Amino acid sequence: MVNNIPKDHPLLNKLLTQGLITNPQYHEILAKQQASNYSLEKIILDDQLVDEEDFARIKGEVLNVSYVDLRDIPMERDWLKILPQDLAITYKMIVFAVKDDQLEVGLVEPTNFQALEAIEYLARKNNYKVKYYIISKASYEWALKKYDTLRQEVGEVLGEAEEKFSLKATTKKGKKLEEAEGDLDEMIKSAPVSKIVSVIIRHAVEGEASDIHVEPMGEASRVRYRIDGILHTTITLPDYVHSAIITRIKVMASLKIDETRIPQDGRLRLNIGDKDIDFRISTIPLVGKEKVVMRILESPEKAPTLEELGFIGHHADILKKELKKPNGLFLVTGPTGSGKSTTLFSALDILNSDGVNIATLEDPVEYFVNGVNQSQVHADIGFTFASGLRSLLRQDPDIIMVGEIRDGETAELAVHAALTGHFVLSTLHTNDAQGAIPRFLDMGAESFLLGSTLNLIIAQRLIRKICDRCKEEHNIPEETVAEVKKLLGQVKPQFLYKGIDLNKMKFYHGRGCNHCGQTGYKGRIGIGELISINNEMREIIAEDFDKERFAAELLSQGFYDMKQDGFMKVLLGVTTAEEVIRITRQEEAVD
Repeated sequence: MVNNIPKDHPLLNKLLTQGLITNPQYHEILAKQQASNYSLEKIILDDQLVDEEDFARIKGEVLNVSYVDLRDIPMERDWLKILPQDLAITYKMIVFAVKDDQLEVGLVEPTNFQALEAIEYLARKNNYKVKYYIISKASYEWALKKYDTLRQEVGEVLGEAEEKFSLKATTKKGKKLEEAEGDLDEMIKSAPVSKIVSVIIRHAVEGEASDIHVEPMGEASRVRYRIDGILHTTITLPDYVHSAIITRIKVMASLKIDETRIPQDGRLRLNIGDKDIDFRISTIPLVGKEKVVMRILESPEKAPTLEELGFIGHHADILKKELKKPNGLFLVTGPTGSGKSTTLFSALDILNSDGVNIATLEDPVEYFVNGVNQSQVHADIGFTFASGLRSLLRQDPDIIMVGEIRDGETAELAVHAALTGHFVLSTLHTNDAQGAIPRFLDMGAESFLLGSTLNLIIAQRLIRKICDRCKEEHNIPEETVAEVKKLLGQVKPQFLYKGIDLNKMKFYHGRGCNHCGQTGYKGRIGIGELISINNEMREIIAEDFDKERFAAELLSQGFYDMKQDGFMKVLLGVTTAEEVIRITRQEEAVD
């Protein structure tokens, strides 16, 4: 039997002695506990003071229970089935291995006596002994997904649908399902179709997808998830459910279900795993049938730090300096899905305080920030970025965030707002940082006014990070090594990131594991280029912007571009050279 943690603070002491918390954090945690009556565990994990796996390991040491991360262990489905899924959910425990006559069981709470009694009873009934391990909540949730794969769940529901509607799919080319269209209305309202849509959405959220694509594919319906920027086919469904699934999603997003000739956009909010998650819905008619894309807008509980976004070293120094300025234009550029909104969200979080009035205009509102006045534009009723910006200027703002500058009127108003003492943040669609200036001028902004107000331009992209759990040193082609050395040799030595030695370069990759789905990558981070506008640059912009002069001034200031930033992150072991080349090659092709 597992003993309870003693009433003094051995857990905190171990965290402190192992360097996982600082002395001030130690006392701050105790003070918070006394003030709130929350558990030490809740305070530490909610405030993200310690990595969840490190915390579980230390907690195991205190309880004298071995720690394991289930994501590092190959698990067989037959082992999982020893413990029914409802018990696994109720008691947050997993049977992850069977060795001879012994069950190996992971528990999130090894002190939960009801859980211990349940597994002991099950073990005795089947002549097993039990060995206990402590696991983190993240590890448990990962293992829980192994009970039901997407294909299994949808397959079961499809069986219900076929039985209910007497539909028999055929793989023979040219044959159609005659009954399907006649029963479409009933099918849309039926439990099977609702279940299929729910399962597809839930698995996408659990798999950390950013988008769901549901599209017709000949005599089938294909579902794809975009994970870490890459589209993956997740499941292929029978053709007869495609229209019903599209219509069900339309109903959920309050779109017109009888309008299939024009694109439609909508939004919905669902509660998944005790979290409210927003989805942006876009439909488009294809030849014969419609396609739908669902963008998952899962707001993080906390804004990412600059370092978590990928701004380190010289770039972090520039950003911190620029965010202290009282007025001016702060621009983030890049294509859709490059992380622009997240960067602005983090900037607003840094700027947010009781002493300033922050107002935003967004389309749509992707992140909700306490203390910030957020508005969503509605162009169909005349509430555009331009008209909204005029109204915001009468709201006594200190800081204004405009989701995107799309036209000359909005550009002119943004420059005017920056000129009259406001700090204005916004985004543009350009391929690189320099391209933001001619883009602004093309929209009709006066060059001398732009030169006076522009403070910072960030251009960014998102690249996949190497999976921490299967990362290993790796040899890459000699020509790639030469390219990395050549490009980073052009960066001023004082701006190379700490720890980089061009004479001792090491490269890494992920070999593939359960944690990353055998891809070698897990999560994404930004690469970028920053232009902090100095007086010489202001003069060049005001004098009708000579691109060559501007580029020369940039180099004299120590500017390094997106590819160079990416290669520095390669040498830090954050990503692979292959990934940086893939992303930057896309931009070179556009240019």
